[in-house]
Amino acid sequence: MTELTLAAVDLGASSGRVMAARVGPGRLELSEVNRFVNRPVRVAGTLYWDVLALYGGVLDGLRAAGRLDGRGLDGIGIDSWAVDVGLLDADGVLVGNPVHYRDTRHAAAVPDVHALVSPEELYRVSGLQHLPFNTVFQLVGASRRAGFGAAERALLIPDLLTCWLTGAVGAEVTNASTTGLLDAGTRQWAWELIDRLGLPRPLFPPLTQPGDRLGELTADVLAETGLTGPVPVTAVGSHDTASAVVGVPAESARFAYVSCGTWSLVGVELDAPVLTEASRRAGFTNELGVDGTVRYLRNVMGLWLLQESLRTWQAAGLPADLTELLHAAAREPAFGAVVDCDDDRFLPPGDMPARIAEVCRETGQTPPQSQAATVRCILDSLALAYRRTVRRAAELSGQPVDVVHLVGGGARNALLCQLTADACGLPVVAGPVEAAALGNVLVQARAGGALTGGLPELRALLGQTQDVVRYEPTSGAEAAWAAAEVRLA
Repeated sequence: MTELTLAAVDLGASSGRVMAARVGPGRLELSEVNRFVNRPVRVAGTLYWDVLALYGGVLDGLRAAGRLDGRGLDGIGIDSWAVDVGLLDADGVLVGNPVHYRDTRHAAAVPDVHALVSPEELYRVSGLQHLPFNTVFQLVGASRRAGFGAAERALLIPDLLTCWLTGAVGAEVTNASTTGLLDAGTRQWAWELIDRLGLPRPLFPPLTQPGDRLGELTADVLAETGLTGPVPVTAVGSHDTASAVVGVPAESARFAYVSCGTWSLVGVELDAPVLTEASRRAGFTNELGVDGTVRYLRNVMGLWLLQESLRTWQAAGLPADLTELLHAAAREPAFGAVVDCDDDRFLPPGDMPARIAEVCRETGQTPPQSQAATVRCILDSLALAYRRTVRRAAELSGQPVDVVHLVGGGARNALLCQLTADACGLPVVAGPVEAAALGNVLVQARAGGALTGGLPELRALLGQTQDVVRYEPTSGAEAAWAAAEVRLA
């Protein structure tokens, strides 16, 4: 086996980055070569992704990665957020910028879909948690609008970028499983469901699997980036959470994970989906993972509440240094106020502190009286949500949990990590921060022959090469968290 130089394109809801990695037996080194903002744009009342700017950031990053150590690139993998699609016409031209999942238009299609297929049946097929912006609602809503007739293909964001880089058209299965249009049991497109919803079958491209070689960079892209071909693009877990779960340095199967960024994805890893009515009512989703696994999880609103609060304070000219606010929040009394992080009012962009105060008043609580108190409210509320979700995931799936792995940007937040350990009553292992990019390059490296083995072997390499921090639950904390949970209920 040889070492490979690989690029991981990892796109989040607020920023994108290209990471360069050197991977081989006993070696896994990762460095950031380009980071760029992912800023949605509102035009005529609709919120869009600026996907062309993202593509430009990807090209800049690939150019930088190729020059990093003079070796060029042996491969590229792409992961991103889920559900949003770009529609292409018969010439492969983008019909319009992908609409942001936070745009309110998507929810209007929910009654139309449920009039054709009940929520219970949708879940029995797809196993997907109901969210009003799931791709199924996006596409049915789009089909009612002018211009949809020109669409020949619907490509999720990683597949769209892969198409532009290589010309290849496909749908990687871990991200396809977030559409609500994939059969969670067979891991194939749910054609009967697609037909009942009146969506044209050609819209859905052939499915690809993590590890598949999708194509090579075109001559135009090679010229644009200065790379020397051939440079393959390999399918990874293209849903960033699928890659992040690969990037969890778990030592056994008895773990829960919190992939903590703009969203928090909280759950366990299973061999088969859980499609029960109890699971549907609890709001759990069955998203597919690498190597035939299932990511049994629930979406929690995540650090979005904190990010929007900081943005609001900055716009108002108030101090908004996160490090200072976290130190101040640690000195605030616990449970001064708590909210349900998944309240729909927290979904759109806007004045998050004002919304939190409004919810507190409605629930008979005194709203936070300072910025630090608002931050503490957010973190206490997130930890309560993690507690509830980890315990319910274990109960519904039958999968015991001995440790919680918290990966992603939230792993840097020591206060949140300690609160999560206290809330769950379990050790929390925080890190790696770049779990999605690491999972991305691990799958690439295995496909390229630099690594062998299954998920345990890939995760063992993480344990050998990546730094993590362990947080133990505070003795005697359980009673206070149980009381706070009752209060929130």
